[in-house]
Amino acid sequence: MQVTLKLFATLGDHLPPGARFNQVELDVPDGTTVQALIDRYQLPPKLVHLVLVNGVFVPPAERATRALAPGDVLAIWPPIAGG
Repeated sequence: MQVTLKLFATLGDHLPPGARFNQVELDVPDGTTVQALIDRYQLPPKLVHLVLVNGVFVPPAERATRALAPGDVLAIWPPIAGG
């Protein structure tokens, strides 16, 4: 199934070569979870802060069980400070 992975700020460095605009289209097996993609791209746990699927927040406790569906967009941001 096809999903989109978007990584923002410094996490964009973990995308494969050829990724454009901080995102990549992926073909993943049915039942792939949010955490499986985080692990697949070796995202540092300290930098995986805000995780959204189709704009809806996925809390840390649900990432290992939240399965992705065809067409889903998984977006991940690191902690960001500013002011």
